[in-house]
Amino acid sequence: MKKLTERFKKNDNQEETQVIKEEKELIKQKNENGVPALIPFESRNDRVGRYFKKYLKNFLFDEFSDSFITKNRLEFMRGVPIPLRHEDFQVFQGGEGLKILHIAENMAWIMGIDPKFKYTSKYVEFTNRLFNQRTLLEGLLKEGRDAAEKEDFDNAIIHFRAALILKPDYLHAMYSYARVCREFYLRGNDDIYIGRFKAESMEYFELLTEVHPRFAQAYYYLGYDYLNLGLYQKAALVWKEFLRRSNNFQDKREIRKRLAQLEQPITIEKGCNAVLAGRWREGLDILEPFLDTKFKGWWPLHYYLGVAYARTGSNAKAVASFKRVLGINGSHLESIKELADLYALSGDKENERKYRKKAELIMAQIAEQEKERREREEKEEEEC
Repeated sequence: MKKLTERFKKNDNQEETQVIKEEKELIKQKNENGVPALIPFESRNDRVGRYFKKYLKNFLFDEFSDSFITKNRLEFMRGVPIPLRHEDFQVFQGGEGLKILHIAENMAWIMGIDPKFKYTSKYVEFTNRLFNQRTLLEGLLKEGRDAAEKEDFDNAIIHFRAALILKPDYLHAMYSYARVCREFYLRGNDDIYIGRFKAESMEYFELLTEVHPRFAQAYYYLGYDYLNLGLYQKAALVWKEFLRRSNNFQDKREIRKRLAQLEQPITIEKGCNAVLAGRWREGLDILEPFLDTKFKGWWPLHYYLGVAYARTGSNAKAVASFKRVLGINGSHLESIKELADLYALSGDKENERKYRKKAELIMAQIAEQEKERREREEKEEEEC
């Protein structure tokens, strides 16, 4: 993996620029057919915006004067609140005034913090009316990438989100947004927080492969996202696509090593999928040879073997497998339920009661954790 200081530098820009040149005709055809490449960013389910609304407190709102609106033919901005930082307020109200670019930067912050802000569409119209869109997008991208290099990731993500509101299929912003979301979840220590940023990052890497399929680096990072979720076959597929498309020899060497390491996990995943599909014998044939390998400490291997044994009548082997699971992952609820059912079948009432009670305790803990999660989310929403 690349070091942090390399991640947002210009080393990917040449590839991005080449992809954009190659795809201009494709994007043009999409637009001519009336099919937008992506839905507006502000129309999406905003998984992560709640973490940035704290920055709204840095802004006050005022309005443009009637004379300014008339002079610049900005009737659509009449009555629209203009975001000002606290230090801007006196300057804005005084005779000196603020530069339009400074006001546009403030608008970008508001849009990036809260894409569903009531006046987002007005801010977009304002910036598009007064600035060249390409220049504005490049400026937002530069601000974001400069902030990311300094590890000021909140600043970075707000600028990338603002750029995506202006142009949802902008390759540079899509890629940078996916990358910075990845930085958030890699640094997170709360499961909900990590899950939100991981989902956002993965969705944008996936969208990149759909909207800009020639852009190799999206496949590189998407493979790691799939790997972290245990989706080994999907990781292998996108990494093979990366090898086909990339010219980065160092990254290709890294991914070839990863693919070699995935051969056995992919086989195990196929065995697990066979069990999930009800092909018990096939699953056993695939999974049993791994009991004497380095994967014997991987609890899902024993769980899926246990399920296959139970469904084919090998109850003693099933019990042993599920107990191995609990030796590795003592709170695995499904294994506990399976053991309770197996002991019920054998008439062992004592062990059945033992595992049923254990299952009830774990389900109560899960319910309590879910309650705490909901309360935490409600508190976050109130704070927002």
